[in-house]
Amino acid sequence: MTNETDNERIKLIRGDPKKAIRKLALPVILSMLLMSSNNVIDSIWVAGLGSNPLAALGFVTPLFLIVVGIGVGVGAGANSLISRFIGAKKHNSASNASVHSIIIGIIVTILLTIVLTVLLKPILIAMGAKEVINYAMEYGIIIVLGTYSFTLPALFGGIFRGEGDVKRSTIPLVTTAVLNIILDPIFIYILNLGIAGAALATVLSGTIGLIQFLYWVKIKKNTYCSMELDYYKRNRDMYKEILIVGIPASIEQLVMSITAILINAILAISAGTTAVAVYTAGWRLVQIGIMPAIGIGTASITVAGVAYGERNYEKLNTTINYSVKIGLIVSVVVAAIFYIFSYPLAYLFSYSSTSANLAPLISQFLQIMVLYILPVPFGIVASNVFQALGKGSHSLILTTIEV
Repeated sequence: MTNETDNERIKLIRGDPKKAIRKLALPVILSMLLMSSNNVIDSIWVAGLGSNPLAALGFVTPLFLIVVGIGVGVGAGANSLISRFIGAKKHNSASNASVHSIIIGIIVTILLTIVLTVLLKPILIAMGAKEVINYAMEYGIIIVLGTYSFTLPALFGGIFRGEGDVKRSTIPLVTTAVLNIILDPIFIYILNLGIAGAALATVLSGTIGLIQFLYWVKIKKNTYCSMELDYYKRNRDMYKEILIVGIPASIEQLVMSITAILINAILAISAGTTAVAVYTAGWRLVQIGIMPAIGIGTASITVAGVAYGERNYEKLNTTINYSVKIGLIVSVVVAAIFYIFSYPLAYLFSYSSTSANLAPLISQFLQIMVLYILPVPFGIVASNVFQALGKGSHSLILTTIEV
């Protein structure tokens, strides 16, 4: 367990905001990419089973993203509050905030698992998945029962980022992604579990990543925030502060997922499961494309939160401007890559004979969505800085307008 003396990570996030953003952004981008990669990896391997299983996965994906988004939302609330306490040099309060966040995360995870288990089938049917309901249920029920493997790692990642420990916030996600890449083909094809194998591989991989976080927190106990019950002093205002950011951040993902659900339903009714499969595959790649901007914005939560805790508004302004600048540069590069290499990227989801017809459609989708990628940094940075200031409702309004 660390003491209240500033370590290198704390000095970094209290120092030059440009340097802090550069140092924090790369690991955060990597962690964001890896967090999204589980579903993308599943899609790539499931594509080999045909367009119907891929479409079924597409119907479950918005629910998966809601689950992950809620974990990320609570993590954002923790990140915001912890970084503000660190900026104000209140170690005990930062530790207390981390314990409050974990309690919220556990309660939310239990409630989510129960509700989604009961309502999964009617939700999928309402989304338009009737034609592929067996595939969707086979994949979805395992994902829902493994909710803890998505929400809790996302929460702990937020806590670790709040104290500037982006390296260890990323390592479990690397573990999860690598394991998922290895286990997917084994479970799907070698063990012949089909689409259920993809779900099992994802949940098992996430569980191993969660165990890594718990090892650092409960056994090594070498985090800046002391996440022990000894530091827990029940404080309604802390719960409120975490939820003020966490609920809107979670709703942001809910809004985006509802949009995806509506699009899936419209496509299923008007154009059939092939269109859903194209949207599912194309949107996976677009999500990867915007992850660098999201990662930079997420890094800005910690730096802006510390600046706000210090009441250093010049540093806060620098954080905003610099984050937008590097986010835009990265987005221009990503957009160019997507436009030029749209067909090779589309092939990732159309390599089998049963899904080969999807390639030109996915390629066209990617070239059009370049226009969506370019302006993302502006909204993302603004939204995340509002989260850092504890103004979650402002962040939600921005995201709703963007969608």
